[in-house]
Amino acid sequence: MRTSEPIKRREFIRSSALGAAAIGLGTPAFSSLAATPPPKKDSKLKVGLYSITYLGVWYNGNALTLDDIIFKAKKLGFDGIEIDGKRPHGNPLDMPIKRCKEIKSKAEGEGLEIYAVSANNDFSSPMPEFRECQIAYLRDLIRMTSDLGVKPLRVFLGWPGVTKHPQLARYDIARDIWQYTHYQFSAEETWNWCREGLIECSKYATDYGVTLALQNHLPVINSWKDMVRMVEEVNSPNLKCCLDAPILEDKSAENINEASKTVGSMQVLTHFGGEYGRDTNGKIIDIMPYSNLTEKEKSVNSSLYPNFVKAMKDIGYSGYFSYELCHPLPIVNGHTVGIEFVDQCAGLACEMMKGLINNV
Repeated sequence: MRTSEPIKRREFIRSSALGAAAIGLGTPAFSSLAATPPPKKDSKLKVGLYSITYLGVWYNGNALTLDDIIFKAKKLGFDGIEIDGKRPHGNPLDMPIKRCKEIKSKAEGEGLEIYAVSANNDFSSPMPEFRECQIAYLRDLIRMTSDLGVKPLRVFLGWPGVTKHPQLARYDIARDIWQYTHYQFSAEETWNWCREGLIECSKYATDYGVTLALQNHLPVINSWKDMVRMVEEVNSPNLKCCLDAPILEDKSAENINEASKTVGSMQVLTHFGGEYGRDTNGKIIDIMPYSNLTEKEKSVNSSLYPNFVKAMKDIGYSGYFSYELCHPLPIVNGHTVGIEFVDQCAGLACEMMKGLINNV
């Protein structure tokens, strides 16, 4: 039983949107994507494990090493792994070409693919020194991604970060700092800084044969239409989309279909999440509390992944559904749950998504 509950990722997203609106980071105008959706075709979808799930941040326990995550992903039934671009997993400072080759070989030896790398970058700072540090970080991460033989590198426009204390990790402290830093600057200024950073990094991605995958994630990006707008404005063949269903504000089937058809062939990566268990009949269920949702919202949530998987199949997406567990977890008897709870959720998430892919 949950005795207390720190801020959740969805609460971070919701409050970030409100804070962004308060400081003027509204949704910019949207024009349609130049690329036309591909014709409908059969897609080969896979399910992967994003290493942030075992970063040792949200559960009570230590982080797994990349080597351990390979074995964990294999044991839980995943087809591959996505490497988070920070310590102790995939900070490029710790990943020279020799280490990249070792990890790639180990994954292949287990029959797994390293299918993506994820950056934790922020191009939005009003301070040029901060933006230049982020560009340098992403350039080295692009190099690392290439050394791993991986194409997609997930990127943000703005990422406030996370703070970590014993048995407590949270988004709100970093989010508040981010909002304070930006409140004196217009949405247009922030947008332009982000575009400049992404244009420069897209050139490095071209040099290394890497594809940047811009996620529809707050802040700065307030909707999937903002994501598409930025991809259009940067106008690089090495910048594409990472449309994630759980962070869509409007989770209706109509909006999912519109977003999916718009990104079309630009979609190169996507993520899903949730906490999972089994009911008395053995059916896999989402066990996250939804007491604050209306019955209509609960109904929309329950159909989210079936609708999204179908939409991805309809546009011919052939990439990964990447599972991530990256929000504060239940507190039981005064302590955050341990890695056993994470294993349960990840294993059932993999089983659930593979079932959807086969049945939808």
